[in-house]
Amino acid sequence: MGDAVNKTERDVVIIGSGPAGLTAAVYAARANLSPLLIEGASAGGQLMITTDVDNFPGFPEGVQGPDLILQMRQQAERFDTDFLTGDVTEVDLSQRPFRIVVDDETTYHAKTLIICSGARAKLLGLPAESKMMGNGVSACATCDGFFFREKEVFVVGGGDTAVEEAIFLTRFASKVTLIHRRDTLRASKILQDRALAHPKMDFLWDTTVKDITADESGRVAGLVLENLKTGEISKPKADGIFIAIGHSPNTALFKGQLQLDDAAYIVTKAKSTLTSVPGVFAAGDVQDTYYRQAITAAGTGCMAAIDVEKFLEEEGV
Repeated sequence: MGDAVNKTERDVVIIGSGPAGLTAAVYAARANLSPLLIEGASAGGQLMITTDVDNFPGFPEGVQGPDLILQMRQQAERFDTDFLTGDVTEVDLSQRPFRIVVDDETTYHAKTLIICSGARAKLLGLPAESKMMGNGVSACATCDGFFFREKEVFVVGGGDTAVEEAIFLTRFASKVTLIHRRDTLRASKILQDRALAHPKMDFLWDTTVKDITADESGRVAGLVLENLKTGEISKPKADGIFIAIGHSPNTALFKGQLQLDDAAYIVTKAKSTLTSVPGVFAAGDVQDTYYRQAITAAGTGCMAAIDVEKFLEEEGV
């Protein structure tokens, strides 16, 4: 595979190795496009820090996030996808073939490009947060809410995402407490009304999370909170904490080259993965501000590969 990676002129290059990128690779490889997938120094995307994945079809007993990525990678390898471990440090989309620089040293040229660089959840920045991610700390209620049946959980945030996730969690948890650093929510009025009237929901205003404490097994056991107005410290017990303060798409390389929305997500044309630059396609969380699931990312990865195949066919490649 090493010699193949040294081939710097490619029909298709895929940036990103989460479910979107790996699915795009499977479909592109099966279409005999010999894709090169640049997987990043930290390969695998957000599933690499996810423990139990119970909502990906085909795994009735569930699957560990890293194991799911490994199986998807092996499938892409089986169809002769070329993998390159490294970070894309520069792209030039001003002319085709597109120029892609990896680790500031190796340059590749691609007739088409599929961007699957994903997004990352904004976190609080606490050391305990990353240590207990997947062990009571989560950034996705839709993914993990099921594991908190009859548990007491906390949600951090005050916007639409936080309130939506808190309301969703009331389906499972016995009590959901929303922590917000201000004294009013930023969410839309209809969401606020639903949340404030919900019998399972409570609110801690003017409050921030100072720390997350663990039990002997390393799972979340409680929180250390500070009231910003009084300075009072409280230490409630907690079975879980959901961080819902937004996501940041990994699109810094594409600013000024592709159309991005106000939150810096790549804009794709309706019912496709086409971007504002012909020959450039985007799939997964880098263009999805709503669903943000492994299965939907994989679905758009499939779409991107089919869009690429059609695009190259029309060019006679």
